[in-house]
Amino acid sequence: MRLGIQVSVPALNGDFRIPPDIVGLIILEAQPPLYGTLPNVSSDEAASQGSSRSKVDPRIVSDAILGLSDGLTVPFALSAGLSALGETKVVVLGGLAELAAGAISMGLGGYVGAKSEEESYNTTVREVDELVKQKPGEAHAIVRKTFKSYGLSESIISEICASLRGSPNRLRDFLIAFHHKQSKQPGNRAYISAITLALGYFIGGFIPLIPYFCVSQVIDAFYASAGVMAITLLVFGYAKTCIVRGWRGRDNIVAGLESGVQMCLVGGIAAGAAIGLVRMIDAGSH
Repeated sequence: MRLGIQVSVPALNGDFRIPPDIVGLIILEAQPPLYGTLPNVSSDEAASQGSSRSKVDPRIVSDAILGLSDGLTVPFALSAGLSALGETKVVVLGGLAELAAGAISMGLGGYVGAKSEEESYNTTVREVDELVKQKPGEAHAIVRKTFKSYGLSESIISEICASLRGSPNRLRDFLIAFHHKQSKQPGNRAYISAITLALGYFIGGFIPLIPYFCVSQVIDAFYASAGVMAITLLVFGYAKTCIVRGWRGRDNIVAGLESGVQMCLVGGIAAGAAIGLVRMIDAGSH
């Protein structure tokens, strides 16, 4: 009986696929069970389960959380510190200047980081391509070593090697995906990462400044900003944890609440430190 299972691995020229019969034997013989550990395992059951999951790129979610996390903390601490000077205009102008500089810095950091990952992947491709062309025996030895860790029998490993032996490109793609565990990123990854981080930082950092636009007295604006940020940090800390862990279940809810409280504490400590530092510097200048 042929097993209707395929393993799809990100490749340079289309998807790499292992014959279904071999994949079935791999899954059945692997110790510990291999199903769910091979990159992008697809089947009718997996497809039906995957249709109910979010299709948002996890990297975008990660960048958005990172940008918001920094944006909700640093500008809030700065605006709280500047409020100690007693002038709303100073808080607004200083906060906006920090927002612009911080967003640009975060965006550039995301762009450079994504470009570094892209270069790392390209370097791996060149090294593996050279290995496959010049030392095919060593490449097949790596394939054997990779699957031996799953407790597969020698006959199954030999079938896999035989399937890969006829195509250097498939062997190269196999080693990149299974041995090096890398995949080719979209060409616009660096730009998306930069924009996501910058927007996340700017949006998160603009929230604590809103009360200063609406309230004339700086002390009242500070208290309003602190109240808004306490709620925002609590909600954000809860949401960012539950996005990863899940929204249901007592453990997930408790973990989300703990994360929310931690975010509030971090924001409060940062704001308190900024206020104390500004007052100390201001007192020393007189």
